Amino acid sequence: MISAGEQLGRYKIRSAIGRGGMGEVWLADDIELERLIALKILPKDLANDAERMRRFVQEAKSASALNHPNISTRRCTSSRNSSSGHQT
Repeated sequence: MISAGEQLGRYKIRSAIGRGGMGEVWLADDIELERLIALKILPKDLANDAERMRRFVQEAKSASALNHPNISTRRCTSSRNSSSGHQT
């Protein structure tokens, strides 16, 4: 389980934003870029499912193609095991 204050790579978790069928979204600080971000995290069992990962990457690509002031921009997609067994 992810918790506030935990660091996942370059991201420091602040608080939960929401949860859905594909994973959890957290408010986090990007330590390298010194900016506040929304970080979507997939549980390990979903991240290990090739079809789910394909859908997740397609969702990220679709979101990154949008350009609107009320829509956040996808900056990166990475896969990394955290100590809690989640993928970022």
